[in-house]
Amino acid sequence: MMDILPAIDIRGGKCVRLTQGDYGRETVFGDDPAAMARHWESLGAKYLHVVDLEGAKDGEPKQLDAVAAIVRAVSIPVELGGGLRDEAAARRALDLGVDRVIIGTAALNLETVSNLAAFLGKHLVAGIDARDGMVAVRGWLETTEVLAVKLAKELVVLGLGWIVYTDIATDGMLQGANLTAVREMVEAVPEAKIIASGGVSSVEDVRALRDAGAAGAIIGMALYTGKLDLRAALDAAV
Repeated sequence: MMDILPAIDIRGGKCVRLTQGDYGRETVFGDDPAAMARHWESLGAKYLHVVDLEGAKDGEPKQLDAVAAIVRAVSIPVELGGGLRDEAAARRALDLGVDRVIIGTAALNLETVSNLAAFLGKHLVAGIDARDGMVAVRGWLETTEVLAVKLAKELVVLGLGWIVYTDIATDGMLQGANLTAVREMVEAVPEAKIIASGGVSSVEDVRALRDAGAAGAIIGMALYTGKLDLRAALDAAV
């Protein structure tokens, strides 16, 4: 069985979606992220994926009040990414009641990762966002020369057990997941649980990711536009 995680991306206190991570291609889907969290929980969600988009771009959390409201609003666990680049930021997230802390840009600094892994243990998740197989950072504004698979292997050596892998090209496009990239990541680091993100838009996509070995799938645009029903996605993940 694969986990299905509805995505709640926050910018300016609102629930939004970006197309391919482009801050200039934003669609607002609600003024109350906490209400959206309750909505997904009411439909059967067992876990939520929350991103502070401004935090991701600026390098420090910017939407902690909204995150705190989400955590208070639901009884299911929440993972948070966006600007969490040091122990102080991670501690603030945990103090809010966040279950898993996702580091993206900071994951490139292996010393930082090692320190955070010692502090957070199973609550630490690496967020690897890839554009054409190369790691992108700072809210996807910069693409590095680091291979996503290579970084994943280095992180697993440091003890990380969870990786959120996002294919930027497919994110928000509603045209299917990059199954080849997901399979490559799953095969490269069998010790880790891979949560796939980007392009999931049908029950067929969900089944394909499940069969590819993904431990979870993050779904955003397809749920918000009604292209994919959450209950159907949950059934397909079994």
